[in-house]
Amino acid sequence: MRTLNLAILAHVDAGKTSLTERLLHAAGVIDEVGRVDDGTTRTDSLALERQRGITIKAAVVSFDVAGTTVNLIDTPGHPDFIAEVERVLGVLDGAVLVVSAVEGVQAQTRVLMRALRRLRIPTLVFVNKVDRRGARPDAVLRDVAAFLTPAVIATGRVRDAGARAASVVPGLGDDVVEVLAEHDDAVLAAYVDGGRLPDLRAVVAAQTRRCAVHPVYFGSAITGAGVPELVAGLVELLPPSSGSADGPVSGTVFKVERGPAGERIAFVRVFSGTLRVRDRVLGRKVTAIGVFAAGSVVRCDAVRAGQVAKVWGLEDVRIGDVIGVPTASREHRFAPPTLETVVVPSSSADRGALHTALTQLAEQDPLIDLRQDEVRRELWVSLYGEVQKEVVQATLASEYGIDVTFRETTTLCLERPVGVGEAVEFIGAGPFLATVGLRVEPGDGVTFRLGVELGSMPFAFFKAVEETVRETLEQGLRGWRVTDCAVTMTHSGYWARQSHAHGSFDKSMSSTAGDFRLLTPLVLMAALREAGTEVLSPVHRFSVEVPSDVVGALTPVLARVGAVLVGTVTRGRTSVLEGDIPAARVHAFQRQLPGLTRGEGVLETSFSHYAPVRGEAPVRPRTDHNPLNRKEYLLRVTRRTE
Repeated sequence: MRTLNLAILAHVDAGKTSLTERLLHAAGVIDEVGRVDDGTTRTDSLALERQRGITIKAAVVSFDVAGTTVNLIDTPGHPDFIAEVERVLGVLDGAVLVVSAVEGVQAQTRVLMRALRRLRIPTLVFVNKVDRRGARPDAVLRDVAAFLTPAVIATGRVRDAGARAASVVPGLGDDVVEVLAEHDDAVLAAYVDGGRLPDLRAVVAAQTRRCAVHPVYFGSAITGAGVPELVAGLVELLPPSSGSADGPVSGTVFKVERGPAGERIAFVRVFSGTLRVRDRVLGRKVTAIGVFAAGSVVRCDAVRAGQVAKVWGLEDVRIGDVIGVPTASREHRFAPPTLETVVVPSSSADRGALHTALTQLAEQDPLIDLRQDEVRRELWVSLYGEVQKEVVQATLASEYGIDVTFRETTTLCLERPVGVGEAVEFIGAGPFLATVGLRVEPGDGVTFRLGVELGSMPFAFFKAVEETVRETLEQGLRGWRVTDCAVTMTHSGYWARQSHAHGSFDKSMSSTAGDFRLLTPLVLMAALREAGTEVLSPVHRFSVEVPSDVVGALTPVLARVGAVLVGTVTRGRTSVLEGDIPAARVHAFQRQLPGLTRGEGVLETSFSHYAPVRGEAPVRPRTDHNPLNRKEYLLRVTRRTE
C-alpha cells in the first residue's frame, strides 16, 4: 500500500482542525465529526487545546483512501506555535493549505505558503467556509493568485456561496490550459497551434507533484461540501512516499513527547530502510515501535521507509536527531522567537522542580531556549507571543503542579560586530596554561577559522577553543547573542604533558583543554570590545484593516510607535494599511487599536527582519561569569576549579 505523509496548514481559525475531522469521518475512522468549540476533536487531545479551541501541538492520525495510507499531521495555526509547524515541514510528501472563504488570505497564510514553495512541497489549497455568511470564494481565489502564488488552478466552482446549502460543482477552470502551458511545452504547442491537448488531469497531477502549480479546492469542513473532491485530489495529485525498505536506515525525529511513566517517545519519519525493535540507534536500543494506521497506533516489530511511527527506548533523543544515515533534508527556519521572560515560581520550594519541568518542555520545543542565571537564580524562556506564555503557565500548573508568574515580557535583540578587534593572552601571564589569540570581524552568521598551523598543538585544544567561542558569543558586550561574526584564531600555545621523575602527572606544569576553555572568553570579549558591536532589534511586517474614516487618526499613532507605512489600499469603507513596526511596540499598538477603530480594527503581524537600534541600545543581564570584568571572572572561575 502506498503512503502519503500530509500536513494541513492554515492561519488560526481558518478551519484546519475541522477539516481534519471531516477527512477522518469521510475515511470511516470516526463515526461523528468532532467540533473544535465543543472540545471533541480527535487531534486536539490536550486539555488546554480543548479549553482554548486552538491547536498547540502537532498531532498525527492515519486513514486509508483508495489504496493509500495517509498519515495526516495536524499543525497549529497560531503564530505563537510556528515552531511546531517548522519541525513538520521536513517530513512531508505534500500539504493542504487551508484558507477561509470569509477572512481570505491572512498573514500566517503568506508565511506558510512561502515556506512550502521554498521547500518545494507539493501543495493543494482548500478554500474553506464557503457556507458561511460573507463567503467570497471567487475573490479569495483572486487573492490566492495575487498574494500566495499565481500558478493556481480552480478545480470547481461554488454554488450558493454564503448559504448553509452551498455546494461545489467540480470542473477545471477556463484558464487551466493557459496556466499549464506556462510550465509544459507540449501543452503550449497544442494551445498555440490549435492541436489536440493532452490529458489535462494528468498534466495537472504532474505539475502539482513538481510544485509548478497549486490546485485550489472549495468546500466546507462543517457541512462536508467539496471534501470528497479534496480527498480524491490527495491521492491523484500529491506524490506518495518514496524510498526503499531494503536500503540503509534513514529517518528524522520531528517530535518528542513523554509517556505516562515519564519516558521519552520519539515521532520518527523513516525515509529509507527498516527500523526494527532491538536495533541500536543514537546509542540506545529501540524497545518498542508503534506505527500510525487506521486512526490509531499499532504496535509492531518494525517501521519501514515512508512510514511515521512512535519509537520508545531512545531516552537521549532530541527533536531533529537523525536516525541512521543522514539524508538530503529540507532545511527551513522560520523566524526565531523575538520575546523572552523570567519564569517565577509562586513558591520558592518549587524552584528545582520548575527547572526540571522547563527542561522537559524545552525537549519538546527547543526554541523555548531555557536560560538559567545562576547569580540571580532566575530562569528565562524564549517565546513567540503572549498566548504561548499563557500555555506554558497552564501546562506547568496542569502537568507538573507548579504555579508560576512571569516578569514583563521583553524583546530579544541581537548584536553584531561593526569593526575589527584583536586580543591575545600568552601562556605564563595568568593562571591558565594556554596561549590564545583571536581576531573578530563582521561576517555571515558565526564562523570560526584557524590562522595558525593545525599541528601547532593537540586538536582537542583547538576544539575546546572553537566550542567555547560559540558558547561565549551567546552573550555579547550588551548581553545579546552575537551574529554575523567571523572569529579567527591568531595565536596558539601550550605546555606539553609534564611528569615528575616517578612518572606522576603534574597538572601545574601541563596544559589541558580546561585551560583553553577558561581563557577563551576573556580573549574573545577583549577582541569584541575592540571591534565594537551594534544591537539589532526585531521588526515585524504589519497589516491592519480599519474603517476608512479613521485612517487619518490612526496614522500619527503608528508614527508614535515607530511604525513605517509602506502602503495603503482602500476598498470602499475599509482600508488596509501595511508597513513595518518594531516588535517591542506591537503589543502597545494592539492595546490602542480597539479604541481608535470603534473595535473594528484587525491587526496581523509577522516577523520581517532585524534592524539597528536607534538611540541608547538595550542591555540584557548576563548569565555567565562575565568575562568583560577580568577580576570578577577570574575570581569566579578560579574558585570553581580549586
